Amino acid sequence: MARAIHPKKDIEMALRYAELQGWRVEVGGSHAWGKLYCPYNSELCRCGAFCISSIWCTPKNPGSHARALCRVVDNCTLNQMRGAKPVSHGRES
Repeated sequence: MARAIHPKKDIEMALRYAELQGWRVEVGGSHAWGKLYCPYNSELCRCGAFCISSIWCTPKNPGSHARALCRVVDNCTLNQMRGAKPVSHGRES
């Protein structure tokens, strides 16, 4: 069964990007729309939480939240160790 589509277009695109990189999206939770889980689930994770990020349903700035989710995927320690190159996600600041 396919997961629910996020109501914010920018965030949905970021979630699709994460899924293409192997990350898992789980919909549901107490305060968040869902969670984003790293495919590696390794102790070498930079944050020690094994790369889990909350996905908000109605953030103040959906574009900013979408870019933050893409940064989490791009900056994954094991992803970088394997030689993956970050992808440009729209305008750069």
